[in-house]
Amino acid sequence: MADTSTQSIVINAAPSQVAEVICDFARYPEWVSAAREVEVTEEYEDGYASQVRFVIDAGVVSDEYTLSYEYAEDISRIEWHLVEPSKMQKAQDGSYDLVDNGDGTATVTYTLAVELGIGMLGMFKRKAEKMIMDTALTELKRRVESLGADQ
Repeated sequence: MADTSTQSIVINAAPSQVAEVICDFARYPEWVSAAREVEVTEEYEDGYASQVRFVIDAGVVSDEYTLSYEYAEDISRIEWHLVEPSKMQKAQDGSYDLVDNGDGTATVTYTLAVELGIGMLGMFKRKAEKMIMDTALTELKRRVESLGADQ
């Protein structure tokens, strides 16, 4: 069973703006440093992605996998699950929870549980998870706030 890690960040934007960036999968290669290809392979009737294929290359780690997405009605929660095992992962479950702070900012909480298909010492796994989460939240904040400055 995979351990779950959680981390939060405050972004200077409304939760709806954050959700818009998270849900715009086609643009991930523009701002997610490890994303080489991201393709929506299935959509719900409302146009939101239900399955997304990712090709990532983070130097030492590269993988190709498909995630299945579900959304809260108000898009305050976006969660995903690995569709089938990949080269590197047996399982992946994650979510973004978006909270309006009432002051023009949103707190984004990222929760991730990954079960690797390769052996890794717990200490290194925790360090890798922290780095993945730090990078994901920092890149999301940078992207959302840069788009806000353009408007």
